[in-house]
Amino acid sequence: MSHIRQDLQDLKLTPRPASQRAPLALLPLPERGGVDLLVLAGEHSGDEHASRLVRDLRRADPAVTVAALGGPALQAAGAHLLHDLTASSVVGVIEVLKHYRYFRNLLDETVEWVARHRPRAVLLVDYPGFNLRLAARLRERGVSAKGGGPVKLLYYISPQIWAWKARRRFTMARDLDALATIFPFEPACYADTELRAEFVGHPFLAPEYRPPVRYDPSAPVLLLPGSRRQAVERIFPRLLAGFAASGLPRAQVLYPSALIEGVLRAARPPESVTLVPPGTEVAASAVLTSSGTMSLHCALAGIPGAIVYRANPLTYLMGRCLLRVPYLGIANLLLNEEVYPEFLQGAAAPGPLGEELQRCTRDPARIAGAQRTAERLRDILRSPTDAGAARWVSRQLQR
Repeated sequence: MSHIRQDLQDLKLTPRPASQRAPLALLPLPERGGVDLLVLAGEHSGDEHASRLVRDLRRADPAVTVAALGGPALQAAGAHLLHDLTASSVVGVIEVLKHYRYFRNLLDETVEWVARHRPRAVLLVDYPGFNLRLAARLRERGVSAKGGGPVKLLYYISPQIWAWKARRRFTMARDLDALATIFPFEPACYADTELRAEFVGHPFLAPEYRPPVRYDPSAPVLLLPGSRRQAVERIFPRLLAGFAASGLPRAQVLYPSALIEGVLRAARPPESVTLVPPGTEVAASAVLTSSGTMSLHCALAGIPGAIVYRANPLTYLMGRCLLRVPYLGIANLLLNEEVYPEFLQGAAAPGPLGEELQRCTRDPARIAGAQRTAERLRDILRSPTDAGAARWVSRQLQR
């Protein structure tokens, strides 16, 4: 949907003897003992979603112990961070192949860690290329419940089987114990399997959630190139060129990590473009955004804008051949219409992007349409009254 990627599941990440592995150095646990829940979140968005879940879970039951392969948000939520997985997030066939050894080592060491520490459950958050392969390996090793072991395997944020690779739902049913989805149509995608799938609401609609963006017609425009280094390197120069072509006076860039800040500064943005550190709430009059999670933030905030996406040409070509959906933008998919125009690959040219920004800041109909889009999306994504991601995990731990 929002990212065109080749799953690591397609690469034969076969286990190797420990003597042949390069050390990955997962951090040790505190001396106080075992772990109730191990969380794996390999991307910045997954780290954020999982951190809210863990914070709510520990608020309801402070005795719950959580370890994580994730990022700084999970650590701040109280999880014992074993490894910063978000620092190595990559996308696309070519990029994954370049990092093959790292992911192979990570998979080997994670399997060994779970087999040794045996948490009550492992919560896999999105990141299907790695997480689904890990689930299969834990079953084959006899560690997971589906393999006859004691560890339950939970999955939060369904892979996009409705977009491509629909048949992997049967593999998921073979390896997983329960699945929580963030889109209401997703449980029906698993109706022909034995996997228990439940819609728990979208995390952006949680009562305590504070969105990172809001609409303000007097604010600068917002440029959002994404959270992955390779994608940012391709998209950010086009965003800068589109802003320059618009003739608008100011722009700002909200970036997710220090790693991405270095990529942004290397592009030498002009003085009229301000780099905004993560954790800062940003007001915007319009947005040019990559097709990831932040595009949904902007749509829910009623900010008019457009999707910009550029990938490695080979990755893009393969993705377009495999995808079964008409759009990349999440809001477009949920509403089944192009409420955010999509400028992909060569179409992401300065002139059209500049004209789009002008329409977003000057056309009353376009601005009003963005507000209507936000209301429609909220109606779709609200949590059922008896659901919620943390409550769902708590129920799984008690069974």
